[in-house]
This record gives sequence, structure tokens and C-alpha cells, in this order.
Amino acid sequence: MNLPLFIAWRYLFAKKSHNVINIISAISAVGMAIGTAALVIILSIYNGFDFLVRSMLGNIEPELLITPAEGKSFVPEGKAYDWLYAQQSVKSMCTVVEENVFISYDGKQSVAKAKGVDSIYEEESPLRGHMVNGEFALHRGDIPQAAVGAALAYRLGINPRFVSAVEIYFPSRTRNISLSNPAASIENVKVYPSGIFSINNEVDNQLIVVPIETMRELLEYGEEVSAVEIRMGGASEKEIRRVKEEASRMLGPGYRVSDRFEQNTSLYKMMQYEKASIYLILIFVIIILAFSIFGALSMLIIEKRGDIRTFRSMGATDRLLKRVFVLEGWMITLLGLAAGLATGISFALLQQHFGFIKMPGNFVIQAYPIIISWKDILITAAGVAIIGYLIALLPVASFYRKESTAHGKCNTVRKE
Repeated sequence: MNLPLFIAWRYLFAKKSHNVINIISAISAVGMAIGTAALVIILSIYNGFDFLVRSMLGNIEPELLITPAEGKSFVPEGKAYDWLYAQQSVKSMCTVVEENVFISYDGKQSVAKAKGVDSIYEEESPLRGHMVNGEFALHRGDIPQAAVGAALAYRLGINPRFVSAVEIYFPSRTRNISLSNPAASIENVKVYPSGIFSINNEVDNQLIVVPIETMRELLEYGEEVSAVEIRMGGASEKEIRRVKEEASRMLGPGYRVSDRFEQNTSLYKMMQYEKASIYLILIFVIIILAFSIFGALSMLIIEKRGDIRTFRSMGATDRLLKRVFVLEGWMITLLGLAAGLATGISFALLQQHFGFIKMPGNFVIQAYPIIISWKDILITAAGVAIIGYLIALLPVASFYRKESTAHGKCNTVRKE
């Protein structure tokens, strides 16, 4: 066994003459264990919420979205679309017309995002599993219907059981604004609410889904669309990347092919920044807890001064002695780290399988979601271990600096 490690191990578990050193060392290890377990558990809970948000958004967002690089509309035709249709990984392609509009319902008004979708979207709608009232149906015979976000519906008092129509307004693209009769320069259509859906606060607060022909009538479009949604349910990230790159090449610089991350860049970046912030805050807490190791190690070095002189008389170098005490302090951290990882992972697995800590209120899930990421485990272990090592260096460096200063003074006195 390595000699410094052997001596440090014996010091760690040997009974000290001052029992307070044992107590402080134990408190230090427990503190590091609690900090490590908290880091593992909180990051795992964050992973659970992150997965929940991504899965909820993934239900309504396509794997790939084609939009024009400039302007608002385009006609989806050409070899690129024929190639996309021929790909086995592409489950469906649907055309979409989106625009910010003004809506009115039973005397109440609001601005909303109207999304016109084609028959393919209507048949295979990802919103069907998120309906909280009514049903997802955009046609009743020849009558156009609409599905409305829950927050928007609540704000306007929209109810699928009522017979009032939702009126949608948008300025005409072909007629000039008339000062004498401004209403003549505004297009409007009527749709009847068929259902209310709930995805998340942002979507629920602004989205209304209507038939694509209704949106084309409102915007005075012909065959133009705002976007083409490509759904590739079950496809691997590698396959999605391949289709995206090839489609981008075939469509050229006039079009933008966006994956889910690029469709919600600000949201996903915010989630990454939040996770990084949580990690840094908890690491700072662990740094504060680690300073108890500084106190325990400083007291141990003072107690072992006699041993240090004995080791020196036996030929031990200062480098070897420094390694002994650094390893001593680092082992306190590693013991706490091991206990914290075991506790944190065990708690996370129990919550993952049994869900014994419930979510308050009426949420989409009953228990706190939790997902263990081995990448997070490695980052946590590395962070805590590095902190413990650096903290262990401080009292050793301080002691030997003071000792060298004291030796220098003694030599000066002797010369005088």
C-alpha cells in the first residue's frame, strides 16, 4: 500500500487525544454527504421536470419544421417534398398557416395565434390527448370549428357547449385602409368552438386551431402556407439529423429546416441555464460545508506535530508528510461523497418507482418526476471531489508556510 495513503487511513480512523477532532471530522463527512445527496436529488428532479416539459411540447411540435427564410408564406412544391414523402422515417407531413389575429367571442376580445391545419393534421392530431373539454374536431359538415387553448378560452368565456361563434379578424392584404369605413378593410371569419385543450401556460394562453381553408380565406391566400410540419415519431436523433441535413440541402438557402430545439431555442436554452444555475448554487453550498474539513485538518496537524518530528527523524520528506495530511482531508470528503451518492441515488430510485412524495394541487402528474442521469452523477462526483481536494490543501500549505517562517526566524537569531 502507498505509504502516505496508509498513514492517512490510520489517522482517519485512529482515536485522537482531542475527541473534538473526531466530532468535527464526522460532521464534515456528514455535511459533504448531505450536500452531495441534495445535489443528486435536485438535479434528478430537474431532469424529471425537463423531460415532462419536453414530452408535452413534443406532443404538439413536429420533429422538423420547414419555414421560409424570408417572408411569411411559400408554396410547398418541388423535389425536396417528393423526397421527404418517400422517406420511411417520415410518418406524416402537414401544411400549416399561422398568424397573429384579433378574436372576439360574446363581447370579449383578445389577441391570439391562429393556426390553420390541413386534414392530415386533423386526422392525426397530437392535441387529441390534451383535450380537457369537448373534442378535437375542426369540421361539422361544412361548418368550420376550432380547438382553443384553456387559458384563452377561460379569458374569453369560450365553452364548446355554447352556440356562440368565435369571430377572427385580420387586416386585408389586398384592400387599402379606408378612413371613412375602417371595417371594410378588415377580413373576418367565424368558427365554432368544439373543444378546449391544455398543453402549457404559453400555448394555452394564445393558441386557437382552425381549418387551413378558414385561415386561407381570412388571409386571402391561395396555395401558400406558413410552414410544413414533418412528424417522425420513433425516429432516432441520428435519422432526424440526416433527414434535416438532406432536406436543407435540397431546399436551399431560401428555406429553414428546424428541429425541436431550434423551434424553441429560448425555452431550451433557459432550461439549460436554470440547471447550470442550480448546480453552481449547490456547489457553492458544498464549498461552505467543506470548510469544516479545514478546521478538522488544522487541529489534526497541530495534534500530530510530535509524529511529524518523528517521521522527519526517520527520513520522511516534507513532500511525503504533506501528502499524508492532504489525503487525510480528502478522504473525509470522499467518504461523505460515497455516502451522499448512495443516499441520493437510492432516494431517486425509490421516488422513481414508488412516487411516495406527491405533487401538491391538481397537476398533470401525481408524484414529483425524477430521472437519474449518470452524466449528472459524474459531474457531481467530480465537483465534490475537486472541492474536497482543494480545501484539504489549504491547512497543509498554511502549516508548512508558518513552519518555514518560524525556521527562518530561528536561523536569523542564531546568526546574530
